[in-house]
Amino acid sequence: MALLVWIGAALAAIGLAGILYSLVRALGARRARLDDAALRARLKPLVPINLAAFFLSFLGLCLAVVGVLLG
Repeated sequence: MALLVWIGAALAAIGLAGILYSLVRALGARRARLDDAALRARLKPLVPINLAAFFLSFLGLCLAVVGVLLG
């Protein structure tokens, strides 16, 4: 079950990296002082990346918890 914990930790780390990536990109777009339409256009591609990153983090944490509970 230790392998399950390590896989879960790796998935959570990848998800956290994706969350940080989308956060940095969103803050960069905000600092650019764009108008509303341009800001929306720049943030629109970040939404699926952000959702996928949160899903990977959730999945990784669930796997880690299951590995700890079973181990």
